[in-house]
Amino acid sequence: MEDLNQKKLRNKFIKSGVKMIGPDTIFFSKDTKIGKNVTIEPYVVIGPKVKIGNNVIIKSFSQLESCKIENKVEIGPYARIRPNTILKEGSRVGNFVEIKKSTVGKKSKINHLSYVGDSYLGQSVNIGAGTITCNYDGIKKNRTKIKNNVFIGSNSSLVAPVIINEDSLVGAGSVITKNVKKRTLALTRSPQFEVKNYKKKKK
Repeated sequence: MEDLNQKKLRNKFIKSGVKMIGPDTIFFSKDTKIGKNVTIEPYVVIGPKVKIGNNVIIKSFSQLESCKIENKVEIGPYARIRPNTILKEGSRVGNFVEIKKSTVGKKSKINHLSYVGDSYLGQSVNIGAGTITCNYDGIKKNRTKIKNNVFIGSNSSLVAPVIINEDSLVGAGSVITKNVKKRTLALTRSPQFEVKNYKKKKK
C-alpha cells in the first residue's frame, strides 16, 4: 500500500514539473508542497509538513521534516533539516549540516559539518565548517542570534544564549560565551607552544 502511495505522489510531482533523478529512491509525505523548477536528487526523504518553494535543489541523502524552504535554496548532500526550520531565499545548506528550530536568512551559507539549533541567522551570514551552536545547558534550550553579514570561522562553538552583532567576525577555533559587538573580531584561542628537540619516550 505504501509503495502504491509513493508511486502516486512521485507521478503527481513529475507531472507538475519536479525533476527527479532516481524517483524510486525519493520519498514524499501526502502533505508535501513543492513549487516550480525544483530538482531532487536520489535518496531524499521528505517527511510531514514540508513546503518547498521555486528553483530549489535538494541533493542526495538529505532529509527534511516540518520545515519551510523558500525560493532559490540549495540543500545537501547529506543535510538534515529538522522541524520548525525556515530557509530563506537564496540560502545554502551543504553536506553534513543539521538545522533545527532555526531561521537561516537570505543568501546565508552553512556549507559543511555544522549544527545550528534554536538559532536566528540574518542575511549573508557565512558559517564555517565545524561550527556548533551550543543550545542546551542540561536544563533548557537557549537561543543564538547571528545578525547580518557575520562571518563565523571554522570549528567555532557559540554558547547560547548569545548574540553576534552585524558585520562582526568570529575567529576560527573560538568558543564564544559573550555577546559580540558590531564590526568587531571576536577570538578565543589557547596560545601555541613548542618543545624544542622533543623526543618520544621509548617503551
